Amino acid sequence: MSQRSLQPGRAPGRAPGRPHRVVVIVDQNSNPFELGCAIEVFGLRRPEIGRELYDFALCSAEPRTLMRDGFFTLAGVAGLEATDTADTVIVPNRPDVEVPRRPAVLDAVRRAHARGARLLGFCSGAFTLAEAGVLDGRRATAHWQWADAFQARFPAVRLEPDVLFVDDGDILTAAGSAAALDLGLHVVRRDHGAEIANTVSRRLVFAAHRDGGQRQFVERPVPRIPDASLAPLLAWAQERLDAPLTVPDLAARAAVSPATLHRRFRAQLGTTPLAWLTGERIALACRLIERGETRLEVVARRSGLGTATHLRTLMRRETGLTPSGYRRRFGPDVGEGRAAVHVPHGP
Repeated sequence: MSQRSLQPGRAPGRAPGRPHRVVVIVDQNSNPFELGCAIEVFGLRRPEIGRELYDFALCSAEPRTLMRDGFFTLAGVAGLEATDTADTVIVPNRPDVEVPRRPAVLDAVRRAHARGARLLGFCSGAFTLAEAGVLDGRRATAHWQWADAFQARFPAVRLEPDVLFVDDGDILTAAGSAAALDLGLHVVRRDHGAEIANTVSRRLVFAAHRDGGQRQFVERPVPRIPDASLAPLLAWAQERLDAPLTVPDLAARAAVSPATLHRRFRAQLGTTPLAWLTGERIALACRLIERGETRLEVVARRSGLGTATHLRTLMRRETGLTPSGYRRRFGPDVGEGRAAVHVPHGP
């Protein structure tokens, strides 16, 4: 997992206490799937959480917008001026990446970036960001299918073609379609903490956390045995994170060698057993702090991180915050006015 740093982020003019405003730009031939992902993650009310996480809106350059392949026409949404009050703007993505975006859309993206709004691009949305000129010299990703075309057209962008998503602070990009959910949950987790992100992921019946550095394209050869899935092993380990589990322990439980287990983790999860285990323990530590546990030695013991010193080291490395800093930002005493955060996904 990569080092990250958390920095409070608030778009200029945002009123204290109001929900973070997310606006999605819909353009001609936009993909319905990624639009649905944005609505699911940021647009739906979640009464089980007890407060409104985001103020959400759709906007378009025209009163009626024909979606991808003419599947349907979107109407009744706001105009592009809605982006002028957004804290986060999700730019349009579409399969015809060689077709220039509308000048009005690009202007809206540039205005949002100039005043400090956070920008998100799903799948081919990186083309929109690059065409607007806001990605020069920045890190980004895009669907692997268009990686070569993107690099040829926008050589000034530091494309990372093999990852699920890239968080470069105020500009975040996701790869293929399903990675939009990964990036969306990453944003929720950084804005509101791991506990709320887990609640949202459960509603989506989706994995709560796949690290952005995981590979886009995961090879899954036909198994030689009836079930080589890691799911039973992962569930077993997640129930024993407070125990001194090691990679050899996981391999023994799976009845394979550590080398074989490593290959399976790489093939199925795009990460290593140790990185997965460490990530799960840090996520558990974050949830314990969010639920009100203040004794660092208890958090360290219950999350399997051993000592308070080790807990501090790993939390600072993985979140950019000390345990006390994380508690101030995401603890149970934080009210509705908590600041949103931007998290660069380090190299």
